[in-house]
Amino acid sequence: MRFAGHIRHRLSLCAVALLLASYASMAVAQLKPGEDATTTLAQADATKTSDHPAFVMTLARLSQDAASLTEKQREHLHYLEAWQVAYAGDYEAAIPLLESVVGSSSDKTLRFRATATLINILGIGHRYQDAFSRLSELTDTLPDVSDPQALLQGLGEAAQMLTTAGQYDLAADYAERMIQNTPANASACKGTYIKLHALYRGKRIVGSDPRYVQGVADCEAAGEKLIANALRTDVAESAIADGRPQDAVSLLEKHYASVLHDQYPSLTSQVESLLARGHWELGEVDAAEKYAHAAVDSAVPGEYSEPLASALHTLYLVARRHGDFQMATQWLERYMQVDKGYLNDVTARALAYQVVKQQVASSRMEADALDRQNQILHLQREVDRRAMETSRLYIALLLTVLAAIALWLVRTKRAQLRFMRMARRDSLTGICNRQHFVDEATQALQAAGRNGTPSCLILFDLDHFKLVNDTYGHSEGDWVLLRVVAECRDHLLQHDVFGRLGGEEFAILLPFTDEASGAKRAEMIRSAIAAPPAGGPSTARVTASFGVACTLRHGADLDRLLIVADEALYRGKANGRDRVVIAMPEETPQERPQEAEQIDAVDHATPVRMASP
Repeated sequence: MRFAGHIRHRLSLCAVALLLASYASMAVAQLKPGEDATTTLAQADATKTSDHPAFVMTLARLSQDAASLTEKQREHLHYLEAWQVAYAGDYEAAIPLLESVVGSSSDKTLRFRATATLINILGIGHRYQDAFSRLSELTDTLPDVSDPQALLQGLGEAAQMLTTAGQYDLAADYAERMIQNTPANASACKGTYIKLHALYRGKRIVGSDPRYVQGVADCEAAGEKLIANALRTDVAESAIADGRPQDAVSLLEKHYASVLHDQYPSLTSQVESLLARGHWELGEVDAAEKYAHAAVDSAVPGEYSEPLASALHTLYLVARRHGDFQMATQWLERYMQVDKGYLNDVTARALAYQVVKQQVASSRMEADALDRQNQILHLQREVDRRAMETSRLYIALLLTVLAAIALWLVRTKRAQLRFMRMARRDSLTGICNRQHFVDEATQALQAAGRNGTPSCLILFDLDHFKLVNDTYGHSEGDWVLLRVVAECRDHLLQHDVFGRLGGEEFAILLPFTDEASGAKRAEMIRSAIAAPPAGGPSTARVTASFGVACTLRHGADLDRLLIVADEALYRGKANGRDRVVIAMPEETPQERPQEAEQIDAVDHATPVRMASP
């Protein structure tokens, strides 16, 4: 569930229209003498959901006096007006308004907030490619965001979008960052919900996890009853799956009145769908039918959702139990249609996430091609206009010269880019070579140091890799290296630096990452490398030993980080390989011990484990 976007359904279009009409019929006052428009805008922004009627009235007053506002104040007003249009449910109208704020505002924080809101609306409107493309741009700017509320909004949007795409671990990481960045005087209720829901959807936890009890209590204390009820739906769904439908029904019916009071269609439909399932499991057919009908009525019109599909399936089962096979067939047909639409939507989200970077690059190339075509058309019109004044010979000569220059520039630029890429990239894997990694990592460490944030260096070496080359040939070894690099890239963020130091030794620098997060990322990469290869030409299964060094313990000097991480790596090899070892401050860099040399020798002589065909 996505509260930042779906909460706008709380007021129907009709209700908002009547509210605006009633205000329009009043004599709306302008700004009072001495009233600070900036303060008024900030207050309206802070209360736009908690006191929505007052928010609408404030917008009306400010709009009446827009001519006297400063440029920055008008930009803020335009953002709030766009937000109001989205709140009313008119997403198609809200999108160009928000895009205008993103494209024209001089306030970096306001552009960031408008982009986050726009991503939410694009996701609700099933425009996943656009949503994930903008999300990629948004997450790149997160380290530069200084406004706490804007940062929380961006982190929350990233976590929720990643959850919809099935990237539950990354979503939980973003939600944890959201919790860590919540001000001391504010509630972390929403971040807690997003994290627990992502872990639940990813089957990392179940509804009986004690963190759910604490999360519900925190949300109730903060007055966030809507989010507390959303947490209860995970608990209830888990109880039904565990064969405890009575627990689920008791929990949800106790808070059903609160759910109805919130008038949040998505949550209402989900709760009613779960109640229908619970009563059906208890053999209470009439109650199951009542709640299933209610869930269908509460569903957001035009949307294919999991609760709607579940409710339709329950109605099919009820009709079949009653012997009404004609009605059962009708419910079954609707269920199959909704279920197919929902699964298609899930697939579309996952696919959009997986290919978004390639699609964005393709879109940019298409845009550039269109621009060039427009330029050519313009040039042709100009040539046609002057055809009466100049000879065809001069026109042909001009076009030939222009084409020759353009071709020369293109070839020159391609050659420059090719040579630059060859100088910086590893020829086999395409990642940074040793020198380029050192340069990029040094700059990243300096940037993190200026921001006062920690960084982590991960150094890892493939175990027994020489046996792959010796036994199966260098071609098999190359495929193993490519697979290892691909597995690593799946767990890297935009600002991470990844390089091949030589042979089977790799390094990853994680800016803005503490030691615990760095060790966690290293463990994820280690597990991915150790997993059996799924398809592909290579059948060799390898493991890797990891050393992790953090700047908080060892300073921001890259050479020292490489040394202590290397020491930790070889401790891992000495202790059995295929593990992650964190470098401790008491480990003084020194010459590699003799047993490390023995480990290298063993690595070159121990057979390689093979995956089953």
